[in-house]
Amino acid sequence: MTNEEIRSALTQVKYPGFSRDIVSFGLVKSVELSENSVFIKLQIQTRDPKIPQQIFEECHQTLDPLLGDPSKVKIEIDIQEPPGGDSKNSTQAANSIPGVKRIIAIGSGKGGVGKSTVSSNLAIALSQKGLKVGLLDCDLYGPSVPLMLGVQGHQPKADAQDRIIPIEAHGLKLMSMGFLLGDNSPVIVRGPLANRYTQQFLTQVAWGELDVLLLDLPPGTGDIQLTIVQTISLDGALIVTTPQEVAMIDARKAVSMFAKVNVPILGFIENMSYFECNHGERYHLFGQGGTQKECDRLHVPLLGEIPLEQLVGEKCDHGNPISLLAPDQSKASAAFHLAAQSLLDHVTT
Repeated sequence: MTNEEIRSALTQVKYPGFSRDIVSFGLVKSVELSENSVFIKLQIQTRDPKIPQQIFEECHQTLDPLLGDPSKVKIEIDIQEPPGGDSKNSTQAANSIPGVKRIIAIGSGKGGVGKSTVSSNLAIALSQKGLKVGLLDCDLYGPSVPLMLGVQGHQPKADAQDRIIPIEAHGLKLMSMGFLLGDNSPVIVRGPLANRYTQQFLTQVAWGELDVLLLDLPPGTGDIQLTIVQTISLDGALIVTTPQEVAMIDARKAVSMFAKVNVPILGFIENMSYFECNHGERYHLFGQGGTQKECDRLHVPLLGEIPLEQLVGEKCDHGNPISLLAPDQSKASAAFHLAAQSLLDHVTT
């Protein structure tokens, strides 16, 4: 077999908890062939011993039948400490962003659950509680933060250290691929280049002093998510879901992904939780109770239940998220502010 054939075969081996394979993640450092034997060297950053063991076994399951003899397949795994080491919760960790006290990822496992809407409104609610907040739109292919925060068309500049200066709006510091492209310009990049953009947004943006940086992740469990957790140390992750079971299935995948890379789940936020009519009666259009059951199973809090409200979409479309309204003016705004307070109570206890 050739080197290319071996690498092609290894694309069948997925990184545990993710949808991408170990080759596209860049974990295969070398493939050497000699006298019908193959020697493979992998490099993995993890604190979970089950991950390299599972990858080791799946590599053998893939390659042993091809070479006909398990003894001809030699696999060496270089296991490295993930960024941050044992000082994961320290702001002085080697992988932390200078000046940023906490970094929290917001994921969903699937699209269409309103994750960016939740991220934008949660960021504003936290800012209105006196925190210095940044929001990084990590969805390279469908950036929506510029529209939701009313800063479409803005282009960031660079400082004297050639770092990107984030755009500011509604008291937040923002960065998004949407600032670098026109409204109708698609991002057409393969995995390695997407990873490079993501790393640049994390490490080459002049965030300044922040109490919290929220990362609005793209849907799914792909390479951008793994790039993030291998570039910086996360203090935790929030999961956004909607009540129906099809959304909960994908939310569980996101939970599993974060568990594989040792990122604690801080809680769930249930979007489109219910519709409340003018008479005060609530209608659970997409089901009820599923998110709370999942929270109980994982022993994490349900931080918020955001109601369906027409004004939520209208406000985001015009760059003024609903959480800018006083809580007594909107049930959705009240829910976002309550979720922000619940998050603060959870991460500071």
